[in-house]
Amino acid sequence: MSRWQHWRKRLRMKHVNHQIFILMILIITVPLLLISVIIYLFSIQAVKNEYQSSSNLILTNLSFNIDQYLQSIEKGTLNAQTDSQLQSALENWTLDPDNGNDQKIVYGNIIEHFISSIEMTIKNVDSVQIYAGSRVFYSTNFNRSDYDVKDFANEDWYVQTQQKNGGIVLFGAHVPFHRVNAKESVISIARVINKVGSKQPIGTMLIDIRLDSLREILKLSEDSKRNFIIIDDKGGVIYNSDRNQVISNISTNLQDPTIQHVIKEQSGSFYAHLSAADSFINFVTSPYSGWKVIQYIDEKEMTKQADILIKIILTLAFLSLGTALLFMFILSARVTKPIILLSRQVKLVGLGKFDVDLSSDRQDEFGVLYQGIRKMVEDLQIYIERSSTAKVQQKVAQFGALKSQINPHFLANVLESIQMKAVINGQREISDMVGMIGRLFRTHIQTGKETVTLREELEHIRLYVKIQQLRFGDKIQYTERLDAGSESLQVMHFSLQPLIENAIVHGLERLNGPGLLEVSTVKSEKDMLIIIKDNGVGIGEEKLQQTRLRLFQPSDTLDEEHIGIKNVHDRIRFYFGEQYGLDIYSQLGKGTTVIIRIPA
Repeated sequence: MSRWQHWRKRLRMKHVNHQIFILMILIITVPLLLISVIIYLFSIQAVKNEYQSSSNLILTNLSFNIDQYLQSIEKGTLNAQTDSQLQSALENWTLDPDNGNDQKIVYGNIIEHFISSIEMTIKNVDSVQIYAGSRVFYSTNFNRSDYDVKDFANEDWYVQTQQKNGGIVLFGAHVPFHRVNAKESVISIARVINKVGSKQPIGTMLIDIRLDSLREILKLSEDSKRNFIIIDDKGGVIYNSDRNQVISNISTNLQDPTIQHVIKEQSGSFYAHLSAADSFINFVTSPYSGWKVIQYIDEKEMTKQADILIKIILTLAFLSLGTALLFMFILSARVTKPIILLSRQVKLVGLGKFDVDLSSDRQDEFGVLYQGIRKMVEDLQIYIERSSTAKVQQKVAQFGALKSQINPHFLANVLESIQMKAVINGQREISDMVGMIGRLFRTHIQTGKETVTLREELEHIRLYVKIQQLRFGDKIQYTERLDAGSESLQVMHFSLQPLIENAIVHGLERLNGPGLLEVSTVKSEKDMLIIIKDNGVGIGEEKLQQTRLRLFQPSDTLDEEHIGIKNVHDRIRFYFGEQYGLDIYSQLGKGTTVIIRIPA
């Protein structure tokens, strides 16, 4: 609770312009910022929903177009089943290896001519090869030295094609089989050429297609925002629209568990980290090829339009903040500063400085306020001057009365001591005591000042203690411990004697055995402490609290029967100020200590 109050106190604003500024922030800027956040969140969600819908439509169309293109290539390969010359050439080449060289040349030319026709009819064909027996026939665009064909019958792609028995086999992006120093990747379609009317293989056709064919299909949908990846059913990358990325790097990314989700599912969408950015990914699977077309976009690109909107709203919010600041400065110049100046002048008046400048030439409410306070200060000054004069006169009269009370009281005590001494000892020491009393009276009568030095007051005390020692003998021991320079300090005249008398009468006289009375001085910052200490019988806790309370309670001491320390305390406060006076500490059986605090 205290911590909350501490922060509440620190956050409390003292100036009106600050309060109005915070109020404007709370009712304008903060709600505008909240609205901005809400609009921004809804805008982002709307943009994402719209993009997801359009992305699914685009992917469906792309997958259909890719399938159409691959099916057109498949139809082109069917010509190998219907071309009678190719069928005859392949059959004779494969099934009748004993043909002469001239006849083989004829058959070879027929096969190569068919290859050239396939290249012309199918767009973006990189090369066409027909494998017949142990021979490979190439496109006329390549030299035989460009290929290195050895035992192709045991190669994986060839075995897969043979197992299809005439069905189409698609191969994802790869370096062309057998081609030496090839750099550009291709996709391939392979199928077995069967003898017409039977399942007897007479050859194998392999068509390599440049990736440009896929790029032409996707270019209508590709832009700086969208990117596409095509992978086969094994996760191999067939195509990547981001040419800055190496295919192997994409393959590595696809090994991520998140991207593996693409390989397992037929279609879907999700958010994941791809290409060093948080991206939205959606994909579909081609029903013909089994390839997956993946589309992805940086999430920041998706929400770019929403970001523009939030920037506009934030600009408006900051403009409202600037307006609030401008209003605060205007309010500070016209309202807050005059109020602060007026409050400072009023504080000075509260400190007793009436020569303040409360003039103002303003004709508005502030002008009226300044004039009213100036008139109030003038009236207050007159009242205080009259009151101070009356109070000074009252204090002078009361001070004289307080001092006059002490002298008869002291005289009565001294005479009592003389009487007791005369009864006990006859008249042997009366002359000494009377002499000391005379010196005491002379000390009191000779000075007309209200204050004397501590040295003069101690001389008086020493005479008084000697008189008491004549009465009590060795029962009373007296010592002094004074700080250097303290004897020149000004104290109230006749202020220590009542305290010394109390210490003897109420403390040491009742003590069984010798008692010690000590007067010491200690400097404490700007004050001087005069300490009167005895080891007498002490004061009970309840009576001590009553005595302390009586010191600070207002009372008419002239009517009181017992004066004592109350008189001394009042005189010191009247003369030096309310912060000075006496304090008492005591314990039963251990003695009493009285501390006088006066200015040093």
